[in-house]
Amino acid sequence: MRKERKIINTNIRLNLCDEQDRQAWEYLQTMDRQKYKSYTRAVVVALNDYFSRIYRNEADPYLETREKEDAFLERVETAIRDGVKESVPMAMAKNLLEMLVPFVKESVGDNNLPNMAMTMEKPDNEATDNTLDWEQEADMDAALDFADSF
Repeated sequence: MRKERKIINTNIRLNLCDEQDRQAWEYLQTMDRQKYKSYTRAVVVALNDYFSRIYRNEADPYLETREKEDAFLERVETAIRDGVKESVPMAMAKNLLEMLVPFVKESVGDNNLPNMAMTMEKPDNEATDNTLDWEQEADMDAALDFADSF
């Protein structure tokens, strides 16, 4: 069984003195022969893509703007995601250090505590310590839940 074919033959004239024509000719000369077996295939794909885009923009004039906005938002989300991935480990290390300060203080003694740990030292008031421990734990849980969402 032979597939029915209805072929129309047409010529394309390119003026190599015209910049757009010359550029089109260069594209045809450098096209990927594995993807486009002939000039006809490349021209068909290019015409269909060009006119479908034109007709979509005529039907929906804000389509191109929305596409640009979506691309911009994707770049913003990627930047935020990358920033969070870099900053979360440092925040977790800081919180871990803050949680370890009381234990280091007990085992080493007040005089031998490192300077960095001293700056993060909490008041000795027991009620305040319980509140701060609970807040730190809640902050840590929130940070871990946020990090797990990626």
